[in-house]
Amino acid sequence: MITPKLLVAGELNVDLILNKIQAFPQVGKELLAEEMDLCLGSSSAIMAANSAAMGVDTTFCGVVGDDYFGDFILNELEKKSVSRRHVTRVAGQKTGCTLVMNYAQDRANITYQGAMNTLTINHIPFETPSDYQHLHISSLFLQKGLLKDIEQILKNARAAGMTTSLDLQWDPTEQWAFDYARCLPYVDVFMPNEAELLALTRTDSIGHGIEKLRPYMNTLALKMGRKGSLGICGDEEVSVPAFEVPHFVDAIGAGDSFNAGFIQKYMSGAPLEDCLREGNLMGALNTTAAGGTGAFCDFNTISEKIKDFWGIELCLS
Repeated sequence: MITPKLLVAGELNVDLILNKIQAFPQVGKELLAEEMDLCLGSSSAIMAANSAAMGVDTTFCGVVGDDYFGDFILNELEKKSVSRRHVTRVAGQKTGCTLVMNYAQDRANITYQGAMNTLTINHIPFETPSDYQHLHISSLFLQKGLLKDIEQILKNARAAGMTTSLDLQWDPTEQWAFDYARCLPYVDVFMPNEAELLALTRTDSIGHGIEKLRPYMNTLALKMGRKGSLGICGDEEVSVPAFEVPHFVDAIGAGDSFNAGFIQKYMSGAPLEDCLREGNLMGALNTTAAGGTGAFCDFNTISEKIKDFWGIELCLS
C-alpha cells in the first residue's frame, strides 16, 4: 500500500519529565519527584514520530546540536521510522531541552531552545513538484528562524504542490506576533487549542475568536481537551466529543497526537468529522502512557490498544 508522504518542519529537543511530584515547586524549597523519564520531545517531533507509528511515510526537517542530546534525538527518530534526511547537526550548538513537571493533570514546562533557533526557510526542501504531499509546522514562536519567514514558507509549500497545517503552540513572550490575516490563507488546516485561539485573536470568547479568523482561514481544527474538538470549513461546522480515557498517565503531547491523527485522515481525503474523530482518538491514546510517544510503538500495537480501550477497529484509509 502506498502511503501519503508527510514533511514535518520544526523544533527538536529532549523532554526531561518529572512525574508524581508532591506539589508545584517554590523558590527556595526542594521537592521530590517519584518518577523521571528522558524521551524524545518537541511538538513537531512527537507529531512526526506518532504519524510514522500510524503508518504514514514521514520525514523530519530540523536542527540539533553536536552533543549527546542530539545523538539521542537522531537515534529516537530512526527507531520510530522517521526519515532524518533533512535533519542538520550544527557544531557549537546545544540541542534543546524541555523540563516537564507534571502535577496531577496539569504541568509546567521550561524550555531551553538551543539549536532549534537556527532552523530557517533555507533548510526546508521546496522542490517542484515536491516529494511530499503535506507540510506540518509546530511551535512557531519557539523558532525565530522560521517565524520571520513563515508567510513565504507557506507560499513556497503551496507552490510546490503541498497542503499545509500549522499548530502555533503557546508564545512564551505572549506577544503573539503572527499576522494571521496574511498567513492563514496559505494554511490548509489551522490547529490551535482554546487558550491559543483566545490569545492570538485577543478576544474573550471562542466564538469571537473564530469570527476574527473566519475571513482568512481555510479549515480550523480547534482542540478543546476533555470537550473534544471543533472543526470549521466554510459553512461546515462539526463538534466531536472526546474519548473517555481508561488509564490516564499524563497529557504531554496529546495535542500533537491529535494533530497526527487528524492530518493522517486529512491526507487520505477523509471528511472533516472523520479527521476530528481520529484526532480525538489519538489524543486520548497519547494520555495512556508517559510522554508524547510512549503510547505509539507501531501500527499493530496502536490498533490493539485502541480496540482494547474503545472497541474500535483502526484503519489507515
